[in-house]
Amino acid sequence: MAIEITAVSAATTAGTGSDPVSDTPSDPTAARLSVRARLVLFLLCAAQFAVALDFSILNIALPTLGRDLHMTQADLQWGMTAFALPSGGFLLLFGRIADQAGRRRIFVTGLALFTAASVLATVAWSPAVFLAGRALQGLGAAAIVPSGMALLTTTFKEGPQRDRALGIMGSLMALGFTFGMVLGGVLTETLTWRSTMALNVVMGLLVLVGAPLLLTESRNEVRGRIDVPGAVTVTGGLSTAAQSGFGAAPVIATLVAAVLLLAAFVVIESRTAEPLVSLRILRRPTVAFGNLAGLTTFSMMSAVIFLGTLYLQQVDGLSPVTTGLVFGVLGVSCAVSGNVAPRVVARIGAARTVAGGLVLQAAMTGVLLTITQGRAGVWVFTIDGAAAAFGHLAAIVSYSVTATSGLPDEEQGLATGLVTTTQQVGLTIGIPLLSAVASARTDSLRSAGETLRAATLGGVRLGLGADAVLVAALALLVAFGLRTRRRAA
Repeated sequence: MAIEITAVSAATTAGTGSDPVSDTPSDPTAARLSVRARLVLFLLCAAQFAVALDFSILNIALPTLGRDLHMTQADLQWGMTAFALPSGGFLLLFGRIADQAGRRRIFVTGLALFTAASVLATVAWSPAVFLAGRALQGLGAAAIVPSGMALLTTTFKEGPQRDRALGIMGSLMALGFTFGMVLGGVLTETLTWRSTMALNVVMGLLVLVGAPLLLTESRNEVRGRIDVPGAVTVTGGLSTAAQSGFGAAPVIATLVAAVLLLAAFVVIESRTAEPLVSLRILRRPTVAFGNLAGLTTFSMMSAVIFLGTLYLQQVDGLSPVTTGLVFGVLGVSCAVSGNVAPRVVARIGAARTVAGGLVLQAAMTGVLLTITQGRAGVWVFTIDGAAAAFGHLAAIVSYSVTATSGLPDEEQGLATGLVTTTQQVGLTIGIPLLSAVASARTDSLRSAGETLRAATLGGVRLGLGADAVLVAALALLVAFGLRTRRRAA
């Protein structure tokens, strides 16, 4: 559910480029695409689709993968986190590098790395090898996403053609995430979990063949400095924070290290002439509270999906295919919300919509505390999960509008870059945080003599409860912050 808006939110971050294939915006036929333009769009969409697919397709396969590679429940979250950490931490850095070194060059390089890493993940013979492949996939994705978006916005001039291209890409990325959940179940059950990674190899090779033939190189004429220290400290901080388990001395030490690294990142960004993240722009309430809303909805809904996978397969014993279909219902709910939310924003405003979306997500996640073993629990998860997904997508659409509103043109690139980074960071921290809560509770119940299914259910419930409380508390904070801003205005 948590990747649908990437194309739209990052779309305006690109710089100037060359060789556009679109007509002028004033042309009545401007929305029509030439054959070459369609091929370019298909190629760029295929790459972004593969990234979205890769993030979601593994969700359903995690329990099977864990048994095959002998990974504990606490370690399963690293199957997602190992991808999300480098993807989020290096996204802005690769965007800057692509602007200067060449967007096509970075796009192709990232795609080659993503494909090679998928081969490694496919043939992995141990957890360490698999997680290394996932981390390299994330690094490749960090290069593909910003360079691919920049290539799209430099290929299609602002106006009807770009709007149409962005709409198509955004829809395909949403489809990629939802389709990945369903396809992941089918492939895992009919073949093996390895086939979910092998699919990335096939898609990557197809795009690699077409990219040199169709894409034209573009880069910024004026070169600036690249903030490598900022990228290293923020990624290091997120990496050390994403540990499983609480209370042990080594974990406390890593959390302290994470805080220190993130503090160093703030200091670096405040003193760097061309920072990855502008701290100045965060002083605007719409930007600060809008991105807080995005961080909340992405991190907490990603955790619901992870915990839901454990519940459906390890507690209720559903097959991967059936589990994928359940999440497909949540995907349909997101698609409906994506069409409804812009109308709600137009009617009541983005600030009220984002707060309402978070409240709905929190309330429906809270209802999931009633899930039990058996088919009744599955129905509760499906229906209430779909309602939570509806609120989640409404929050995504409205937080993107909120976090980029009221800004001058020269700050739009910074604002949309923050929106994209917020998404990636959210995907990084939610799963390990609530997985740690659930795993600790599961281990405690197992020690008390509960069966594995009963203990897992208890852990999942506690994780979902913590999720609901966090979303509700942060929804109130966001609503208060944006309301204060409206009064001041």
